[in-house]
Amino acid sequence: MTTGKTSRVALVTGGTRGIGEAICKLLVRQGYQVVTTFRNADRKPQALEWQNRLAAESLEIDLVQMDVADTQSCEAAANELLGRYGRLDVLVNNAGITRDSVMKKMPVEAWKEVIHTNLDSVFNVTRCFLDTLIAQNYGRVINISSINAQKGQFGQVNYSAAKAGIHGFTKALAQETARKGITVNTVSPGYVETDMVLAIDEKIREQIKTQIPVGRFGQPDEIARVVAFLAEEQSSFITGADLSINGGMFMH
Repeated sequence: MTTGKTSRVALVTGGTRGIGEAICKLLVRQGYQVVTTFRNADRKPQALEWQNRLAAESLEIDLVQMDVADTQSCEAAANELLGRYGRLDVLVNNAGITRDSVMKKMPVEAWKEVIHTNLDSVFNVTRCFLDTLIAQNYGRVINISSINAQKGQFGQVNYSAAKAGIHGFTKALAQETARKGITVNTVSPGYVETDMVLAIDEKIREQIKTQIPVGRFGQPDEIARVVAFLAEEQSSFITGADLSINGGMFMH
């Protein structure tokens, strides 16, 4: 772990698998000090195992315990990170869950869990670092949304609502921080080859694939490349934007 306070520091929430892991790996390779999160003490052993696996690939990534749905947990984690590194330059709000069901059968808890984890989290985490970004007169906030925020999805009123809410958050905060050296943007992936997508029944997966003009699912690395681009200092004229990466499945 590097504790120097001169290199760019990036926090990626939910970065131990899928798209989040790909983002962590690429940012490390580009010279960032990367920190990612695990939700609670029960998840720490798996997080440490993941950290050691990446360290074996010469990818040093720091960990901080943070439940993104809990404001106090976010504040404690932010204080720990800022105490350790003295700054934060890039925030990637990536953590998210699904609790799919048609609305007629959706339990109230399934709605609340997804809204808390996927939307409230973006406010909770960003809020903890906003004063730091403003004081630095520099920052990149990149929020991971979804194609289903744009077009909706059967059985996902909770997920679609939460991810759509991220768009509004992004555009509003982008206006508030535009003159403070901070950009705020959203990335909306389509169907990407992650554990979440591979868990879908194969027959349904094939049906989804036929709807994607390029004829395949995306790769996590392809999403990471766009995040890394938005994180660059040279991307300072891009703010309040939503970048769609979906193989042409939905155009708007």
